[in-house]
Amino acid sequence: MNAAAPTDTRLIADNPLLDFHDLPLFDAIRPEHVGPAIDSLLSTAVDALETVTQADFPARWQDLARTLDTATDRLGRAWGAVSHLNSVADTPELRAAYNEALPKVTEFWTRLGADERLYAKYKALEPAELNPEQLQARKNALRGFVLGGAELQGAARERFAAIQERQAELAQKFSENALDATDAFALHVAVDELDGVPDDVKEATAAAAAAEGKPGHKLTLKMPCYLPVMQFAHSSSLREQLYRAYVTRASDQASGDAVKYDNTAIMTELLSLRDEEARLLGFRHYADVSLVAKMAESPEQVIAFLRDLATKARPFAEQDVADMRAFAAEHLNLKAPQPWDWPYIGEKLKEARYAFSEQEVKTYFTAPKVLAGLFQIVETLFEVAIRRDQAPTWHPSVEFYRIERSTPAGVQLVGQFYLDPSARTGKRGGAWMDDVRARWLRPDTGQLQTPVAHMVCNFAEGVNGKPPLLTHDDVITLFHEFGHGLHHMLTQVNERDVSGISGVEWDAVELPSQFMENFCWEWDVLKHMTAHVDTGEPLPRALYDKMLAAKNFQSGLQTLRQVEFALFDMLLHSQPQPPSTGDAILTLLQNVRSEVAVLQPPAYSRTANTFSHIFAGGYSAGYYSYKWAEVLSADAYAAFEEAASASGRSTLDVDTGRRYRQAILEAGGSRPAMASFKAFRGREPSIDALLRHQGMA
Repeated sequence: MNAAAPTDTRLIADNPLLDFHDLPLFDAIRPEHVGPAIDSLLSTAVDALETVTQADFPARWQDLARTLDTATDRLGRAWGAVSHLNSVADTPELRAAYNEALPKVTEFWTRLGADERLYAKYKALEPAELNPEQLQARKNALRGFVLGGAELQGAARERFAAIQERQAELAQKFSENALDATDAFALHVAVDELDGVPDDVKEATAAAAAAEGKPGHKLTLKMPCYLPVMQFAHSSSLREQLYRAYVTRASDQASGDAVKYDNTAIMTELLSLRDEEARLLGFRHYADVSLVAKMAESPEQVIAFLRDLATKARPFAEQDVADMRAFAAEHLNLKAPQPWDWPYIGEKLKEARYAFSEQEVKTYFTAPKVLAGLFQIVETLFEVAIRRDQAPTWHPSVEFYRIERSTPAGVQLVGQFYLDPSARTGKRGGAWMDDVRARWLRPDTGQLQTPVAHMVCNFAEGVNGKPPLLTHDDVITLFHEFGHGLHHMLTQVNERDVSGISGVEWDAVELPSQFMENFCWEWDVLKHMTAHVDTGEPLPRALYDKMLAAKNFQSGLQTLRQVEFALFDMLLHSQPQPPSTGDAILTLLQNVRSEVAVLQPPAYSRTANTFSHIFAGGYSAGYYSYKWAEVLSADAYAAFEEAASASGRSTLDVDTGRRYRQAILEAGGSRPAMASFKAFRGREPSIDALLRHQGMA
């Protein structure tokens, strides 16, 4: 940056992105802060890299960490704050600032990961001088250098760096297109077109229309609106309009001006670049690269696992569809159901078979009560306390908390987290956990830095002064993300690069998240986290029994859907030549569907065009991780079921919780995931618990 420019100096002095004394100053960060802060931090990090790679700099862990890691940590934290705001509070100005800085940040991380001088320093570290955490971090780092191109030379090295920069740019654009295509759609309808739609959704859509000074109801493709319309609206034509808009987002099939968000060219270029990257590194294809740092041994092993799971699930899925067809013909006068009819048919069949509705259940899950129940579980099981805390936030609806533990020396801060629950314009869809900072015994101060996390969801907001209502699926999502957060925050590892979720194999990182989902089905848990929005009464036992009976409703279909995504992803990244056109991608997806799916979408469907997990979210050749980790999580939860069976009490068994916390959560990435699992269960995982949990044993 130009140090002579007086405005730059002033911006740096007053720049909230350069304030690291505590938590990020989210309420003060502006787009104009991004460029000067990132330039300043990059300059410092480059200087640190040059310092530690000099021939006379000692190859000692603490010296490297004190000089280089502290500089890159600051860069990572500032860029993490910018990236987070870009995901949850997107504006044209912030997006422009982010995109301007992105190539520079990507170029630095690529250069760092490929620096053969730094690689040599890590190789020169004396293993006998390192503790077990540092040994694991060094092992990961050496592997990272190889995958980062540190062994490449000349033109290959330059090309590798260019590929990384272009991939980052394309992934960001893919994500922007998916968000913009979702936000661009609106359908204004009269109230009589919403027959069957729940009252709270009608109230929210009416409020959205009124906010724009329009009559009637505003429908969008955000999940709190889209999903209940698809499940409950009696109008098949309305469902078709929303369905078509949803499955053609960011594609050449989008209507009108929205076709400008088409992601097809981005997908084909990303696949080509990933393949080129793999071949530069000496691998057959990108799937091989992806699996180097995962539990699975090869793409072939993953593909076999997925196909085996599909074979086991298929008979159940076929029965699911047969049941829906028969019900639709007999009770709904739908002789030839269309793709936009299946969610509606499924919901009506579930209501008829189990005599309850998801909307009836939702009235008992008020957000404050659910959150209190979740906190009580965590406090009981993992022997901590969760308290309200204060921090600057990016939106008034964001809450902040601290996790504490009582010790003989007094109350100890374990970690902190932000909770951003509500869907809104400018916030990307889905739910995720991300880290703000990691637990780290800092080499510059000798002080322990405690971990901080973001927990982000996209739930409906409350209307007419009432608290937000969550569907049971929303509750499961909240528990899932909190499981990730616990993995990050409860770690007792002091080495930054292997503390919490850092260094955990990608196909094991879903274990703690999916593990937490199980508690959403326990009566002893649910009765304490429900209160009817109007009466305050807890969930009736009779309604719970119906929910439990319906737990595995269409589990065969749901399993095949996940297998379809995962198999498509793995095959997409393990082709001898990657698909070079949108039609080729579609053909591969259709081949996968022909193999595993029992319901086929219409020809205009372009779901791959918003498959952000694999094109913009780090799950490329890794989406199988959800099903892979489900085997681990179901088997881990079985330990709690066994303890409950032996004691005659609930699954909230403190002794088992303590063992799980110590073996898996506290260990973080400091050892292989399989070693952590075996430390907890005493053996390798079995698929039996998963099949039993999903009613497919």
